[in-house]
Amino acid sequence: MPTDRGPTKFGVHVDVLKLGVVSLLTDLSSEMLFAVFAVFFTGVAGASAAVLGLVEGVADFSASSLDVLAGWLSDRSGQRKVFALAGYGFSTLAKGIVLLTTSIAGLGAFRVVERLGKSFRGPPRDAWLAAVADPATRGFSFGVHKALDKAGAVAGPLLAYGILSWLGEDARSYRMLFRIALIPAMVSVAVLCLVKDRPGTPHRRENPRKTWHALSGDFKRYLVPAGLFALGYFSFAFLLLRAHSAGFAARDIALLYALFNAASVVSAPLIGQIGDRWGRGRIITAGYLTYLFMSLGFVWAVAKWQIVALFVLYGLFYSIDEAQSKAFIADVEPARRAAAIGVYNFVTGCLYVLASVMAGALWTLHPASPFLLAAGVSAASMVAFAILRPDVHRAAASVAE
Repeated sequence: MPTDRGPTKFGVHVDVLKLGVVSLLTDLSSEMLFAVFAVFFTGVAGASAAVLGLVEGVADFSASSLDVLAGWLSDRSGQRKVFALAGYGFSTLAKGIVLLTTSIAGLGAFRVVERLGKSFRGPPRDAWLAAVADPATRGFSFGVHKALDKAGAVAGPLLAYGILSWLGEDARSYRMLFRIALIPAMVSVAVLCLVKDRPGTPHRRENPRKTWHALSGDFKRYLVPAGLFALGYFSFAFLLLRAHSAGFAARDIALLYALFNAASVVSAPLIGQIGDRWGRGRIITAGYLTYLFMSLGFVWAVAKWQIVALFVLYGLFYSIDEAQSKAFIADVEPARRAAAIGVYNFVTGCLYVLASVMAGALWTLHPASPFLLAAGVSAASMVAFAILRPDVHRAAASVAE
């Protein structure tokens, strides 16, 4: 039924669903590749765990390296769609690299270049999403979008599992998987072209320095615990390696990855509703606590069922971190959302590089070491958030437009 904000369906604006379909198709493509990347990179291409950590760290940095620029350009011009479309298109083109080469250098280049596209599309897309979402149900809208996004990440690993089960786990099978993965990425760009833009208020006279000074104090306080937490938030590839070391085959790891994504699909809308009702500050704190428990679990897990349970727990955490952190920023920074999300992604992304590089080095000493570090950092982040209280003005900011 139409509202003053536009037509809705399933409790959210229809453009939330359309943007979710775009993310679904993109994740279907990307996660088909990522579900097997760590095992292929180390087992077939012959790279070491330390090299994997370096590549994943650089990829994590690439996934946020253009966020500040993209967010600033989007807020400065008021445009959302053109920048989101450029980012999705660039990621699609990058997937062509693995069709040309599967060398260590080529695979590393693919991971980095593909993540650059993610970096450029993220802040404009999230600001676009915040603009079409009703402020009273913004957390739910972000949760629905994330559920659709991760639905593609469920289907991707399952498709990868089917291909490897059918063709076997050799280089030829992986190359077939790489070709198939390009198709949904191309379709996602076509779908995005059909979604109507929702421009923001332009700030044409602002340079990046002025934009930074104009961002709210609550947002800047949130960067402290968020940045601290990022030091323990290493690449998901190490969780997949941990599962492999516990006895899971490559195709079974793809199923574990699908399970993690399925947990995110189921939990993301519910967590969003809880955040709308109880406050997103509490949800952010719960995310740090969940990551702490999960990290300790990976230290002591020995049975396969324990690994399975921890992947489900990680899915719950991911729903909080990826969806509700952006909804939280949209609450406390209503005027320059793309820029704020860009700064957040860039700051945490830079620290992800260090986290993944440290995880790779610590893994060579003992596989449990990265998880012990993550648990300690999670505890410190909860303390920092409780002291700084960046959510104190959440109620007032969430109704401002």
